[in-house]
Amino acid sequence: MKNQDNNFLGHEKIGKLLFKFAVPCVLSLLISSLYNIVDQIFIGNSDLGYLGNAATGVVYPITIIAVAFAWCFGDGSAAYLSLCQGRKDTKNAHKAIGNSILLSFIISIIFLFLGFIFRDNLLYLFGASEKSIALARDYYNIILAAIPVYMLGNSMNAVIRADGSPKFSMLATASGAIINIILDPVFIFGLNWGIKGAAYATIIGQIATLLISIYYYTRTKTFKLCLDSFKLDMNVFKNVIKLGVSTFITQMSIVIISLVCNIMLAKYGALSKYGADIPIAVIGITMKVFSIVINIIVGIILGAQPILGYNYGAKNMARVKETFKTVVIVSTIIGLLSTLVFELCPSVIIKIFGSSEELYMEFAVLTFRIFLILVTFTCLIKMCSIFFQAVGEPLKATIVSLARDIVFFVPLVIILPKYMGIKGALIAAPIADFLGLIVTVVLIINFFKHLDRNTENNYVESSLKETQQGVIITIARCHGSQGKAIGELVAQKLNIPCYYKEMIAIAAQESGLDKEFVSNINQSQNVLHDLYLTSSPVKYAIVAQEKAIKMIAQKGSCVIVGRAADYVLKNNKNLVKIMIYAPMDYRIQNVMDMYHDTKAEAKKNIIKSDKNRASYYELISGENWLDLNNYDLCIDSSIGKEQTADLICEYIKNIKK
Repeated sequence: MKNQDNNFLGHEKIGKLLFKFAVPCVLSLLISSLYNIVDQIFIGNSDLGYLGNAATGVVYPITIIAVAFAWCFGDGSAAYLSLCQGRKDTKNAHKAIGNSILLSFIISIIFLFLGFIFRDNLLYLFGASEKSIALARDYYNIILAAIPVYMLGNSMNAVIRADGSPKFSMLATASGAIINIILDPVFIFGLNWGIKGAAYATIIGQIATLLISIYYYTRTKTFKLCLDSFKLDMNVFKNVIKLGVSTFITQMSIVIISLVCNIMLAKYGALSKYGADIPIAVIGITMKVFSIVINIIVGIILGAQPILGYNYGAKNMARVKETFKTVVIVSTIIGLLSTLVFELCPSVIIKIFGSSEELYMEFAVLTFRIFLILVTFTCLIKMCSIFFQAVGEPLKATIVSLARDIVFFVPLVIILPKYMGIKGALIAAPIADFLGLIVTVVLIINFFKHLDRNTENNYVESSLKETQQGVIITIARCHGSQGKAIGELVAQKLNIPCYYKEMIAIAAQESGLDKEFVSNINQSQNVLHDLYLTSSPVKYAIVAQEKAIKMIAQKGSCVIVGRAADYVLKNNKNLVKIMIYAPMDYRIQNVMDMYHDTKAEAKKNIIKSDKNRASYYELISGENWLDLNNYDLCIDSSIGKEQTADLICEYIKNIKK
């Protein structure tokens, strides 16, 4: 009987599932957007006007750098926590989270120190002018002083979601945003604190978010922090960084875009009738409004991730395509409606942020109509990037994400103003959107072209065999060491079943996933292999495989080859863990004989295969696959298959005695 844990993802109506998963994601992201937008609304409607918004605009990229580190640590430790939950690992989960908190704090102090030393350099770099620098300093000094609070709150929040409490995570973020909204008018208008009031309101909201998050950490579900959690463990933290690096890259690309865009707008704005400050103020508002639209799209596709992940793993491609089509239609509708608003009535949005000065309004309308004219394309690009993450294609996701922003937009925003003035900086965006969408469409077409068109799931009959209770032998093996063949020989000599492909068939049958997909999860040649292993469909396959291994062990004495079975069954008292290895030359010859590779091809495949097996084992166990201390018996198989099998059988017989 198939496991029902995730089976509803393969049968429930797509629309119903999407609504269930997407709405909380969208709400959470929209709430977080409030942090970035309320200050500018109240500042723009105060005596500070657009100069106040220009000041906050030049500080914004600096906070993004801080949050890039915080989200890297937070998302990385959250992903690591999810993996530890799957493998029932309580040893390393709390260390990963404690280390992330520690590193977030250390980086924030360094950031604080360097930020004050190079304050004016940074502010001028990000577009401050002589008119706005005083206001920028006032806002920056307060925001920077609270950077440790901001980074710790963001880092901890991601872990709360991974601990199975997304509503509490949203509560922490929403509380800070609501406090910010309430205090902004009180401090800016009531107490007449101006831009400092906006900064104080922001950091008080951030403190509230952090305190609520700290409270949660005293009542967590799947981990408990202790003093040992904060002792730096580089092996654990290395894995956290691997899992969080994609978030870091994404956030830093935003910093690069903001930096280059602000520099060019300030430079060419100063040469135009608008001056340097109006373009900086306007682009800040434009990007904040734009982020609301993008966050809606991101929330929808994040809600679709579990649906896409499960059905992709099950090779139920009809549902993958249906889900993708649904999200494309919704994203397109949202993009087109946004475009209509931006093109037909931009002044309505602009006036929300105050200042009705003629030149300011003129440039703001121009910016909305040019910069955001192809916002629908941007929505589709972002949606497809996360789609590729959901189906285990991190390289394609990275290409789609960076193509529009870094490859196209950054060069265009530098080059075009030289020939077109400040309008060139605005036109760079729709051209980048158009070119980015071409890249995205090419990758999407290529992806769907190679999908298995068979929408039927062929469940293989399980081949579980009842045997006498006794020794469970797990065999880990280096590629080319003939470990699989040796495992079969051992099973034959001991008259017990051997599981390799059979184990994969059982995992597929029990989970509803595709047999070939389960088989390939530790053999992927993906460039970003570590990120591939943490994608949704692979996680489903890993859980299914672990259940299959435990089911097999319950049936009695057997041999299980590969798949980190030694770690999955580590608490089994009858377990014997074997590692088969051999010299490289011996392994190369075996691979050449088996696959008819050249010597160079054989060596390359061995290195790649061993690397992938090591990554998979580390993901499952958090341990080093080639650490021979993890095994009961390690044998060099170059002595011959028969001799190696005989040695293992002799070892097993001695154990029984």
